[in-house]
Amino acid sequence: MTTLISTQALQLDTHDGFLFNELAFTLRQGDRIGLIGHNGCGKSTLLGLLSGTREATAGTIHYARACRLQHVEQHLPAELASLSLYDALLAPVLDQPELHWRVDSLLAELGFEHETAQVPVHSLSGGQHTRLLLGRALLQEPNVLLLDEPSNHLDLPSLLWLEQFLLRWRGAFILVSHDQRLLDNVATRSWILRDSRLYDFDLPCGPALAALAEADVAAAARHAAEQKEIDRLAVSSTRLALWGKIYDNVGMARKAKSMQRRIDKLQDEQSFVSDGAPWRLSLRGKALAADQLLALDGLDVRAVPASPVLFQAGQLWLKPGDRVALLGANGSGKSSLLRLCWQAIQAQEERSDLRYHKAANIGYYDQSLRQLADTADLSDALYPFAVQNEAARSQVARKQALIAAGFPYARHGQMVATLSGGERARLLFLGLSLASYHLLLLDEPSNHLDMQGKAELGQALRGFAGGCLLVSHDRDLIETACNRFWVVADGQLEEWPDAASAYARLSVEDGQALTPVARVEHASAILTDIDLQLERLCELEQLLAEDLARKPRHQKPASQQAWQAELEQLNQSLGITS
Repeated sequence: MTTLISTQALQLDTHDGFLFNELAFTLRQGDRIGLIGHNGCGKSTLLGLLSGTREATAGTIHYARACRLQHVEQHLPAELASLSLYDALLAPVLDQPELHWRVDSLLAELGFEHETAQVPVHSLSGGQHTRLLLGRALLQEPNVLLLDEPSNHLDLPSLLWLEQFLLRWRGAFILVSHDQRLLDNVATRSWILRDSRLYDFDLPCGPALAALAEADVAAAARHAAEQKEIDRLAVSSTRLALWGKIYDNVGMARKAKSMQRRIDKLQDEQSFVSDGAPWRLSLRGKALAADQLLALDGLDVRAVPASPVLFQAGQLWLKPGDRVALLGANGSGKSSLLRLCWQAIQAQEERSDLRYHKAANIGYYDQSLRQLADTADLSDALYPFAVQNEAARSQVARKQALIAAGFPYARHGQMVATLSGGERARLLFLGLSLASYHLLLLDEPSNHLDMQGKAELGQALRGFAGGCLLVSHDRDLIETACNRFWVVADGQLEEWPDAASAYARLSVEDGQALTPVARVEHASAILTDIDLQLERLCELEQLLAEDLARKPRHQKPASQQAWQAELEQLNQSLGITS
């Protein structure tokens, strides 16, 4: 297969040391590569080096004559904001009239309506921005795409569109993303950036990470065995050197020096062991003995008080142990609902359409991360959270927590305003954990997390003792963490029995909506058509059997629980006994 890009001994120095050290890799025609790594490891920088917008400290990058490369940026260029969608798409080929015809056809291919062509770019959604950036690259007819986190801030329908686009793409691509589901579905090869090195696997993301974990275990075992031999030789060398000195024995002294040279060689060649992630996310919470933590009853949700109603939340509630995913398109009002709940809780409002348990300690994760005071240092920023938990109130406890979260002592006097988005998110998660809440309202908590952080957040929420209302578009996080699914659609807040049916509800065309299935605890209506019930029964049994046939770590316990509950309900309705 034709090699399009190859690198040798690629190196990039920063003020903190090597970002890359001796990277060597090849990109072949048709390669579908997922580029994976924790925040700050250099993924975007590597794309910059390949696209020519950054320069390496050392090493070479060779491009084949057949390589036609386009870099799809992570952020929309500022100069496009005031242009119409059509003009922004036309700009890259403005001096190439022979390509102008492609703009009209590309608008349709990218899923834009004809009337949207004249809408200003600044009025478009995040998903539309991604499509625009892809379109600008496609006009150049590339055979290699460098995609820098195109899934960031996309709602689920836009994410599904991006997935389908990449599955249809015939050329090669390098895709930077923290969405493991997307990478597993579209990439067949994985590059993992870690410890200034590049690990190359001819596997999708999930299997590649598993293979790297196995390699880490083997490397640690080799390192331990090698260290044991080094320690043994060191003891012998020291003993021989001492005897040679005491007994004035030149032969023993010579053997000691020879043994030391062997020790030095073994240390130089010793198996490398990764330092691992700089931080592990955890969330501590408490269960409250209560029937309900939060109840909605005919609540009108607006972006601001005087604005039109975005949707109405009927009779829905959240009790201890419920981890609810709140799904919907961008702009549908999901964040507005969380903000409305938080404002009512802060103001201690008495409302009939929004009720919360007065004894519940409730926390809120704002996706803008504005809850942390910019002018506070790291320790002081944690105080409003720590004061709610007697064990975490002292300054010593907060400093210990900061160190455990990857903030060294020397940084504790640093102002919050100087932190990166990822570091602010880390600090806010630390605060939520210190407070130990009964209920968490989480608005897009994975936006600033890398893949490992998202996986850890999913596991942390799954084991969270309290309740949770989560706004997210990350499918793996939703399916790992949540056991209930609310969908904003057609001006209403509906409950669906599992993630798959909730996704389907978001994907259907207008007028072709599915019928939501009521939650077992408050089911008021059951299908009366026996044929439909039997069809649904068979479908659920097949879904359950297929999921149980998977390896345990790939199963979806929350979905299994919902399917079994619906099966039980259908069996009762049909009079079927086991």
